[in-house]
Amino acid sequence: MKKILFGATAAAVVAAGTFGAVSANASAPAAAPAAVVRADAGNDNLQQSTHLTIEAATKAAQATLDAAEKENQRVSVAVVDRNGNTIVTLRGDGAGPQSYESAEKKAFTAVSWNAPTSVLAGRLAQAPNLKDIPGTLFLAGGAPVTAKGAPIAGIGVAGAPSGDLDEKFAQAGVAALAN
Repeated sequence: MKKILFGATAAAVVAAGTFGAVSANASAPAAAPAAVVRADAGNDNLQQSTHLTIEAATKAAQATLDAAEKENQRVSVAVVDRNGNTIVTLRGDGAGPQSYESAEKKAFTAVSWNAPTSVLAGRLAQAPNLKDIPGTLFLAGGAPVTAKGAPIAGIGVAGAPSGDLDEKFAQAGVAALAN
């Protein structure tokens, strides 16, 4: 009985979060870096969540691509929301065909664990099965975007000759959101 109750509760929370993401993205003011869905204080079945607006995601993606282009790197950039859904992707001129999907997976991995993917790649030695989780990619190049310490988005970059460069560019996108 506890498992059924827990499953129903988890499904309700996921559904509420999904509804909040759609509502937040549809009604966010253009100048705001993040949209906030307000919970009804009188209803314990709702929760508050913060989501990146399309404008903020685009700003971060463009800053990421600009950082790569300054170093003559041809990369793809993906920005995903807290649930791993793609908000924005940019494929730089000359970026390899594999870079698009890799960027999305790195962004998803970073937001899922709220950690840069370079850090997560180091964890594979202790937990090699992590790499088997669908949709993840444990290579450097992904960075989480946080608000009040909680992950709200992920930025993934792929295509540079090293994951360290990919991650450097992803961090440039994160930094652009702080300005």
